[in-house]
Amino acid sequence: MLALSAEGRLPKVDYAIFADTGWEPTAVYSHLDRLEREIAAPAGIPILRVTSGNIRDDALNPEHRFASMPLYILNQDGKQGMTRRQCTGEYKIRLIKKKVRELLGYPYPRRIPKGIFVEQWVGISTDEFHRAKDADVKYMRNRHPLIDMGWSRADCTRYLTSLGLADTPKSSCLGCPYHGNAQWRHIRDTSPEEWADVVAFDAAIREGNARANATGNRLLGEAFLHRSRVPLDQASIDHVTAAEWDALQQESGRPAVDADELEQGVEGGCSPWACRGAETALAQDDFRLAS
Repeated sequence: MLALSAEGRLPKVDYAIFADTGWEPTAVYSHLDRLEREIAAPAGIPILRVTSGNIRDDALNPEHRFASMPLYILNQDGKQGMTRRQCTGEYKIRLIKKKVRELLGYPYPRRIPKGIFVEQWVGISTDEFHRAKDADVKYMRNRHPLIDMGWSRADCTRYLTSLGLADTPKSSCLGCPYHGNAQWRHIRDTSPEEWADVVAFDAAIREGNARANATGNRLLGEAFLHRSRVPLDQASIDHVTAAEWDALQQESGRPAVDADELEQGVEGGCSPWACRGAETALAQDDFRLAS
């Protein structure tokens, strides 16, 4: 969306916001720097980086309040579960809302007058139209330009390739439990240091986050990053799931397998306002941003 806006194929946004959890792959930060240098800056679009700290460090710090990650739990009786997901709200949505209020000129706790809002673009393609959601506050109105354009993931890939951005990496925490096997393999096979990092983190959170343990709220079972609920370095990440195969088929333009026949993998992704698990007339004081 940023590139489309910079090129003039979409209206020019006033700002782009990157909510940084502090634990993105190195490739994501390098790519963001390149986008800022080669696309955003020449078009006069500021990229605003917002953060509330490093989610990895916070999880392992017994003195820090931690927003729960959706870890896979294996209870003592063999039953399976997951911890609550609070990380997207705390490390992304809350920060974007705070920045938007500042940009509108009404930082918390000032009340935002009726009719003043930001049109926020969310990058969801037609493949995942079911993820399109409205914001939960009146001063933000979500719009989904890729869906409006009828663009699929394959269309986005072709466009990025035409710009020399075929290597655009996926933005998500290195140790996000919503990674599929393909993402875990990519980390292992392309970045040994980052793989060692996530394996160490997986071992460190076996009994839950450090803050909960320090306050006596220990897990009754064990926590894992991989959905198989075994240590990450022992998980069968070389197995290509049916869900992963289907995604590859869709990206190659081949017919997808019937969803009922698929092994339903975890729906990955935790982008703000598009967690898995439209306003065309602008008000006088609104503006556009991409996040």
